Amino acid sequence: MDITIKQMMQIEENSHQMGFKRNFMMENAGAAVARFLSEKFLDISSKKILVFAGLGNNGGDALVVARHLAGFDSDVRVILLGSSDKIKTEEARTNWAILEKMNSIDLLISSDVSGLDLKADVVVDGILGTGISGKIREPYASAIDMINKLMAFKIAIDIPSGLDPDTGNTSDKCVKADVTITFHKMKVGIPKRKDVCGTILVEKIGIPTEAEVGVL
Repeated sequence: MDITIKQMMQIEENSHQMGFKRNFMMENAGAAVARFLSEKFLDISSKKILVFAGLGNNGGDALVVARHLAGFDSDVRVILLGSSDKIKTEEARTNWAILEKMNSIDLLISSDVSGLDLKADVVVDGILGTGISGKIREPYASAIDMINKLMAFKIAIDIPSGLDPDTGNTSDKCVKADVTITFHKMKVGIPKRKDVCGTILVEKIGIPTEAEVGVL
């Protein structure tokens, strides 16, 4: 059964109240994306990875991906799209604090990526999650443009940035991914847009099925 974002948010809240906290969900989501990449690219340690992270939980997932890929000895660079003191959730802030202590990851904080000379074998899109409305603002708009220009394998966390997962509509800009990994259950709008999602996978992240009671 495909679900809406409102349903997913309620399932996450129910899970959190049961004791399976949001930081566990973030860890498992990021680990699932990193595991996929390590299995797709058997030589992942030789790859140059570029991780774009927004300031919300989608960005937090991306920070977890970066940490795991550094553990595979990949060359990992994280671009945080905005000031670190504007990171919106405790879970994402915790993961940023961990990366700040890791010399194995190159961190770049930037509100303007348009002038950066970036190269990568793999790009991770963790810019925008589910709460988009209206036109994409800077610095996210330029970051989406840059991702789409890069000659690299592109993977979107949960949804490609710029896609409405309920309707399948896109904003004025949208990441065009090779693979999209969404979590727990398929979101209703994602299968409509394989043109921007690429191959679509659903990964379980440990949410108890009991968290769905009264929602589905």
